[in-house]
Amino acid sequence: MTTTDEFVPPAGWSYSPLRDLCAFIQVGPGQHPEDRGRTQADGGVPLVLPRDLRGQRIVTEEAADVPAVSWERARTLVKYELAEGDILLTRTGTMGRCALVTGEHAGWLFHRNLVRLRLPERGRISAAYLTAYLSATAAQDWIRTRAVGAVIPSLSIRTLGDLPVLVPPAAEQEAIGATLAALDAKIQAHTEIARATHAYRSVLADALLSGVLSAGP
Repeated sequence: MTTTDEFVPPAGWSYSPLRDLCAFIQVGPGQHPEDRGRTQADGGVPLVLPRDLRGQRIVTEEAADVPAVSWERARTLVKYELAEGDILLTRTGTMGRCALVTGEHAGWLFHRNLVRLRLPERGRISAAYLTAYLSATAAQDWIRTRAVGAVIPSLSIRTLGDLPVLVPPAAEQEAIGATLAALDAKIQAHTEIARATHAYRSVLADALLSGVLSAGP
């Protein structure tokens, strides 16, 4: 990533390490044997997985495919509950994918291979802007070059906290965050259309190729 010695920020912009912008940076809870095999369809508190972070959004599967934690155990994991405005970031494997938590997933828990960033109230940076910044090329390159591990690369919380974040004035943050969030929403909508069309094509092909439907007039 470009450093402050190589790049002079615009007036009113400044660099800060990520840790100074967050109320806390936290890894998800460890897995418990009783959690294995339980899904959202069985009841309990659902769990966000690394695979669910797509296009700066949380996109989960059907309830039967979403892992969950029993209500009893979830009561001991209150400090890991997601809140609207939190940011999730993958810390192992395909690192650097991030997503902004919305009200839809508030109260869910998050996997141990994810890091949750929680911003302070009336902090210096907005969640939408920080999500956009973390997904940009410079931040992604910084994260990848600092990963360690020969087989499965990973990033420690301490190292992640060193990430330099370029912080613009509040009005600029709001404009940047809103612009990129709108584009992310359009991308997600097109992705869902493509997914639905692919599923429809598969069903239609089976019907046509088995003679159930006719392609003729």
